[in-house]
Amino acid sequence: MPRRLPTVSDVAHAAGVSRQTVSNVLNSPGIVREATRARVAEAIAELGYRPHASARRLRTRRASTIAVRLDPFAGGISGAVLDRFLHALTERAEARGLTVMLYTATDADDEIRQFQRLVDGAVVDAFVLASTYYGDPRTEWLIERGQPFVTFGRPWGIADLADPLHFWVDVDGRAGVAEAVRRLEADGCRRVGFLGWPAGSGSGDERRAGWAEAVTAAGVDAASRAALTVESEESVGAARAATRRLLEQASDLDAVIAASDTLALGALIETRGSLRVVGFDNTPIAAAIGFSSIDQRVDEVASAALELLDLVGRSEADDPRSHRLIVPDVIMREPGLALGLVG
Repeated sequence: MPRRLPTVSDVAHAAGVSRQTVSNVLNSPGIVREATRARVAEAIAELGYRPHASARRLRTRRASTIAVRLDPFAGGISGAVLDRFLHALTERAEARGLTVMLYTATDADDEIRQFQRLVDGAVVDAFVLASTYYGDPRTEWLIERGQPFVTFGRPWGIADLADPLHFWVDVDGRAGVAEAVRRLEADGCRRVGFLGWPAGSGSGDERRAGWAEAVTAAGVDAASRAALTVESEESVGAARAATRRLLEQASDLDAVIAASDTLALGALIETRGSLRVVGFDNTPIAAAIGFSSIDQRVDEVASAALELLDLVGRSEADDPRSHRLIVPDVIMREPGLALGLVG
């Protein structure tokens, strides 16, 4: 069995300092006290820790290759947002003189194996990850090895979202859904329901929280809120069944906001356009059929990811913020446009 290489955490533990202090010693030694630098240097020498070459290239502004996972083809509506993000990231990276390298993986463990392969081969300088989730092992692996990266998606479950070792960009789904509720209410919808994913999805929970905040502000009590929301797996068929349950719970519903365009399409088909429906992602299907949706502004997400990756490589960042939270656009379409296609 090959010997495990020491990590940033190993050095931090041996020196009795934080991981960020170790990072500062490696990247910006001038801001660390001499005694602390000496202690960290001693731990590095004792453990034989070696920062990866790609991290050094990024710090010296010579990064040129970014690795991004190409997700398996899912078909249907799913995956449209990540496809748009990948296209936007590649386009903007090329304008900056950077190359995007694609790799595939079947799951998180397989993706970490791909990390190891690419890092060992010194063929990439940094990673851009997408679809973060609670307990995501990929980001911890990269942090432990001092590998530069940015994620599209916040570090769910980590108390310090401004962790200087985890640079991320995300879309404020809570704010987007809350604004969609207000827009529906302004159009005369008194009872706005929510069709979401099962609890435990970071982005899904945030979208549900935005709905709850907005309807609570409009005077809906806790008991009524419980009757106005249902959960569904990510499929049109499951969304249709969930919509039927929702209508049994709240027969006087005026509108429903869904956690995705897939769920929105199921709700629209099931109700034959009798309810106002707002999806999330503003996929081509939403535009083609004509139902309202929330646009994640993936072009801006891609630009922000590259800007943050640029900050990772600076010895003294002018902007100390490690993340960007982008407010999405609510795209309202005329409620009658979709009736002919789903009736």
